Amino acid sequence: MERKLATVLFADLVGSTELVSAQDPEITRRRVTAFFDAVSGCIETHGGTVEKFAGDAVMAAFGIPQAHEDDAERAVRAALGIISHIHKLGVEARIGIEAGEVVVDETDSTFATGEAVNVAARLQQAARPGEILIGAAAHRLTDGRIETENAGPLELRGFRKPIAAYRALAAVDGQSKRVAVSAPFVGRESELDLLENTLTRTIRDRRPHVFTIYGEPGVGKSRLLREFLAGAEGVTILAGRALPYGEGVTYWPLAEMIKAAAGITDDDPMETAREKLIECCGDEAIAELLGLASGGMEAVEGERGEPEIAWAAREFVDELADVQPLVLVFEDIHWAEEPLLELIDHLAQWVRERSLLIVCLARPELLDVRPGWGGGRIRSTAIELEPLAREDSEALAAALLEQHDIPEKLAPRLLEKTEGNPLYVEETIRMLLEQGAEGGDRIPDTLQALIGARIDRLPAGEKIILQRGSVMGRTFFAGAVDRLSAEYDADELDDMLDDLLLRDFITRQERSTISGETAYRFKHVLIREVAYGGLSKSSRAEYHTRFAEWLREKADKELLEIRAYHLDQACILYAELDGQPPEELARTAAKALQAAGKRALARESNQSARKLLLRALELEPTLERRYLAALAASQLGELPVVRDEMTVVAEQAAAAGARDIQTRALTALAETVASLDGEFARAAELADEALEVVEADDHEGRFSALDRRARVAKWIGRLAEAEEFEQQALEEARAAGRKDHEAKAALQLAGIHIGRMEEAKAEPLINRALELAEHSGSIVARASAASSKAALLRVRGDYEGAAGWYTKALELYREAASVSDIAWTNRALGIVAWETGDPQKAEKLLRESIRLLAPMRERGTLCESQRYLSQLLLEQGRIDEAETFALAARETVSAEDLVSRATTRIALAQVRAAQGRHEEAELLFAEAFEIVSEGEHCRILLDILPPYAEFLRARSRPDEAAELEARLAARVPTAA
Repeated sequence: MERKLATVLFADLVGSTELVSAQDPEITRRRVTAFFDAVSGCIETHGGTVEKFAGDAVMAAFGIPQAHEDDAERAVRAALGIISHIHKLGVEARIGIEAGEVVVDETDSTFATGEAVNVAARLQQAARPGEILIGAAAHRLTDGRIETENAGPLELRGFRKPIAAYRALAAVDGQSKRVAVSAPFVGRESELDLLENTLTRTIRDRRPHVFTIYGEPGVGKSRLLREFLAGAEGVTILAGRALPYGEGVTYWPLAEMIKAAAGITDDDPMETAREKLIECCGDEAIAELLGLASGGMEAVEGERGEPEIAWAAREFVDELADVQPLVLVFEDIHWAEEPLLELIDHLAQWVRERSLLIVCLARPELLDVRPGWGGGRIRSTAIELEPLAREDSEALAAALLEQHDIPEKLAPRLLEKTEGNPLYVEETIRMLLEQGAEGGDRIPDTLQALIGARIDRLPAGEKIILQRGSVMGRTFFAGAVDRLSAEYDADELDDMLDDLLLRDFITRQERSTISGETAYRFKHVLIREVAYGGLSKSSRAEYHTRFAEWLREKADKELLEIRAYHLDQACILYAELDGQPPEELARTAAKALQAAGKRALARESNQSARKLLLRALELEPTLERRYLAALAASQLGELPVVRDEMTVVAEQAAAAGARDIQTRALTALAETVASLDGEFARAAELADEALEVVEADDHEGRFSALDRRARVAKWIGRLAEAEEFEQQALEEARAAGRKDHEAKAALQLAGIHIGRMEEAKAEPLINRALELAEHSGSIVARASAASSKAALLRVRGDYEGAAGWYTKALELYREAASVSDIAWTNRALGIVAWETGDPQKAEKLLRESIRLLAPMRERGTLCESQRYLSQLLLEQGRIDEAETFALAARETVSAEDLVSRATTRIALAQVRAAQGRHEEAELLFAEAFEIVSEGEHCRILLDILPPYAEFLRARSRPDEAAELEARLAARVPTAA
């Protein structure tokens, strides 16, 4: 089976019952047969295939088995032709059309299943006699080419929601009426110069010149041409486009030029058109032949017709070019039939002493049918347009995003998807305009049709190889394709890959990530996505599984994550198809995902780790996977999630006797209840319980429990107790040989010394931690060491140095995706900015810290960020805003958080003093002083006593203020 973007048409004969009952059966049969013949003829003329006749209805498919980029337009044009043809038979029809993804057999059959089939059938039933109704997808694909009016939404049988519908009225030739996306001209200046120089030489030398512009669909051929023609002055310009379907289209581009030159319109009577043509040509014989070329094709397509048409066209062109320089534009000549290509050659060779520039636009496949196109002719130029360079793509995207007021944040995703193809950029932005930003990850239907048609034109073997390669990703390996393609031998496979290289679907990679394997890369990411989309889900699942097995044999450890991804994709696809994946596959995938998740945890890629481990748990639940997934959440700072998941893990581990996991779960819960719930006593109990459970030789587990116990003691102001626990933790880290843990313990000890105003003791610990962190390979260890170094410099008054180290720490925490640490560091940088006279920057950083912490419901860091912001706003005279954040800090702070209970009271006291509510202010100042007066923290007094003393002086109580300052000097020598 294969998945394709196709268009389905249903046509039903109106009043067939009355027709049968009212006439002789032989007459009825002739009329019904004539109806079916007319319908089939219109469908086949436009490149569709009649799927079946059912009673008095016809079902047809466009894009099956061979896709075309304009299948939807072909279907609607065929429908318009049907309505016109059968009207002459005295009967009417109702028609429904819809496009969409369908599943088809990998044969020449057009049998298809999919929503588009059902929608088209229901639209046909809803249509009135003589009416063509098209669905939303068909409307998108034909927008600008088919004139429509809104006919929906319609309530259709079998659909829960109303279906969008449009009434097709007529085909539109000329300027598209789609949502306007006017792209600036960028990146093609040198090609434009070459075209302009060629025209100048053609006019100067009075010699014909053929200029062919090659390029893949959407690369900018038409845009370059438009820019060139817009600047061409003093020349006659005639243009025509070769058509890929229809009867009598051999000379269609010439016909368009003739009609334009003679002023002939499609609704001119034959005689009027003939008179205009004779007047234009001045010669009746030439006019008759050109008339045949532009309106009676069958009469001139025999052996005698082609030379005569060529002669007439040459005379016609010669006469026009004699008046003034002439530019003939032949677009899409890769669709052209051989007689037209011969005609262009004839004009270039036999028009003499005339300023004639023939510009041809073509895709590279023209060279498949005419390898020597343009070769051997002196006055011939050919250029190939490559995708835009990165800087030009960025300029194009930026201009379009700004022009249409689309968020600039979408630009990176847009550039990644479109890769320098201007049409891809424009169509994706058009989709964003029509469907909103949520559609940004989809491939626009227009591009899927364009690329799908190109893939469908490949030989069968090349198409199969391309699709199998797409399963592996943007880059694939010849050896893996060989494993998935047992029906081809090595020589056949090499030939097919070479053909795909020549056709510009893929490129060869200079370096392969797997030694001994030739690597290939899809030329454009959308080619890969459309090729992959063409595979049935069952085929995708099979190929993902087989490719994962190939990876296991080739480079299991090196490409573990990639193997895990492909196994998981196979599981997802089988689950969609069968309700659940095969048991053995799910087990294998879960094992690989767990290994990949553990590796991500080790390198502190915490978001990836969380995703991988949750998926492993989903496929095959185990206690270890449940713990590891919760651990990843802990590393990300997702505190509510950690509390819920680690509670379950601790209970299950206790029941299973898994003391190592139980120890770690209890330690994680200790951290969570302290940060999230502010319950320090409960946190101490959990850490103590972990220390009771931990195995004697589990140094890592013991380290974590001791480190957590030390932190809890520090939070409640028991610094001596905290130091004792942390010294034990340091010993366990050394016993475990974990440099990152040793660095962590050293930093905690340094923090205790800084709290006691013992910077001289803190400094060697921080320097040692910096050294250990560099050799540990841990991002978080390096970030923590940098942050502690910044804290030491800040208390010493080196604000510039502090800012530099905090900035380094912030970058590392962002790399590790540690949200709580990012928020803490933003607050620290905000304080430094405030202290160095940049309140605007300080406010921005403090608000960012609060924004990050609020959803986490973390209390300790959040309340401090709120109180600092309150004090900053108060200093600027923004009293009401300051009160808001001071009150928020008082609501956030934990009842057991010694330090923050005091600091948040100080912030609110300062606000109350500014409001003139002096009694409340004094009570809050006194409470704050009482909280910290007997604790072991010294440095915190610098945040508490100076503002209290300032308040007392402002209240004309200098003696009490001096007493406070004396007490501060006794506890904090540097304050003297």
